Amino acid sequence: QVQLVESGGGLVQAGGSLRLSCIASRIRASHINYMGWYRLTPGKQRELVAGIYKDGTTDYEDHVKGRFTISRDNAKNSVDLQMNRVKPEDGALYYCYLRTLVAGELPKTYWGRGTQVTVSS
Repeated sequence: QVQLVESGGGLVQAGGSLRLSCIASRIRASHINYMGWYRLTPGKQRELVAGIYKDGTTDYEDHVKGRFTISRDNAKNSVDLQMNRVKPEDGALYYCYLRTLVAGELPKTYWGRGTQVTVSS
């Protein structure tokens, strides 16, 4: 079974920085098309924060553009999220996400268990 393991969450002061990392295991690198980070806060739906395709194309949620940077190491099956100028509203449970692309198969999605980010004001 594919596993996604996140790390790097914790407590950060508003205006500070934090880096989240995620490594996928038990999956071929060539099968991974899209990797990203979602977040969930109480009372809200889970939302995409940032994502990156195998070719390096990125997606960002509007409120994190210019502050967060997503990067990926295809050789290591890993994706990082550099969070700068963090705001209180960035506090959430952050999930790593992966979607496959394999010829002849429907895409499959996998989720990590989440890592908590708490922002103090």
